Amino acid sequence: MQAVSRRAVMMTAAALFAALRAPAALAHHGWRWTEDGNFELTGVIVAARLGNPHGLLTVDADGEIWTVEVGQPWRNERAGLSDDMLVNGVEVVVSGQRSADPDEKRMKAERVYIDGKLHDLYPDRD
Repeated sequence: MQAVSRRAVMMTAAALFAALRAPAALAHHGWRWTEDGNFELTGVIVAARLGNPHGLLTVDADGEIWTVEVGQPWRNERAGLSDDMLVNGVEVVVSGQRSADPDEKRMKAERVYIDGKLHDLYPDRD
């Protein structure tokens, strides 16, 4: 009986830990940190960190440095983006949603245009 109680306590503790961590993960990886409406940014990639959980581009837009979240590797591939396209010196036009914090130069990309070609990361979003 005591082993069952100990197991129940451990399972409850694990579930509580997972539940407490979920809002932080959702706040960052969801769309809650962004403002409503579309935002467009044109600039040149000066750095890229691609991979999971999603890629990050550092983009110079007329002297302002922006962080642009692109998709997970599978989402980028589905949209026709490859890692060798997202490299230093490439001009991009990015459409998506910017941070709700007006002092933060960060946005989440829905669409990426390179050489005039659309790469639609979220085709189901307006």
